[in-house]
Amino acid sequence: MKKCLCIFLVCLCLLTAGCQAAPAADIAATTLPVYEFTSRLCEGTSLTVTPIVTEAVSCLHDYSLSVEQMRTIAASKMVIISGGGLEEFLEDALDGAASVVDSSSGVELLCPLKEHDHQEEDGHHHEEDPHYWLDPQNAILMCRNIAAGLIEAYPENAQIFRENLARLEQELKDLDSYGKTQLAQLSCRELITFHDGFSYFAEAYDLHILEAIEEEAGSETSANRLKDLIQDVEARNLPAIFVEKNGSAASASVIAAETGCGVFTLDMAISGGSYFDAMYHNIDTIKEALG
Repeated sequence: MKKCLCIFLVCLCLLTAGCQAAPAADIAATTLPVYEFTSRLCEGTSLTVTPIVTEAVSCLHDYSLSVEQMRTIAASKMVIISGGGLEEFLEDALDGAASVVDSSSGVELLCPLKEHDHQEEDGHHHEEDPHYWLDPQNAILMCRNIAAGLIEAYPENAQIFRENLARLEQELKDLDSYGKTQLAQLSCRELITFHDGFSYFAEAYDLHILEAIEEEAGSETSANRLKDLIQDVEARNLPAIFVEKNGSAASASVIAAETGCGVFTLDMAISGGSYFDAMYHNIDTIKEALG
């Protein structure tokens, strides 16, 4: 009897410990760029930063918060969002947030529908493209906005934030310079992408997106549309088409089989990994595919 009671008490303690919430972070950050930039800006301080979106996703328009994520937001002293209309799923959760910093302040948002008139028939589009961090110059604005919010909230660390910001800005300028150098002399500057979020990247490096197809479960590319895309690839002699790392490659594979073009993968840098790794990968991939 005593042995059974001891086992019961041990199990109860373990269960109770597992239900306890993790220590609250000072700052909660939504996407990969927001989290990475905020963490870099906070280096050398005692501030803790936790990411909200950690799953491998390519878009957040259907995203739903878990109970744990809602608790993280509620417990944080500051929530930093990407902004630009990306985090609509956060509207209710942010009502009780102590402080919110919008990283998109001052960023000129692009409207992809002006160039890609087929998006509406694909079943999903953004009125404005919220993936502005794919232009390193916008990422610099993003970092400045985050730094300003941090300085206001934690003025005792202002000098550290400014020093970290200067280093981060230089890394982003180096990234941008690398992209402009590597992609200056491409043999082809036209892209067909299977995600509608690469408009900023294209604008930054003088690329032209012919088509941006948003393909997801329940809205796969139609047979007629595939036929049109195959004709476009053949007529323009495109050497490659591009899918998103966390998206579907089914239709792209069909087009490649019919035309012989290559299929290459680009990264939205929205979750997981490193923003800088994703951006250098994208530049090198475009260079390889279209060089």
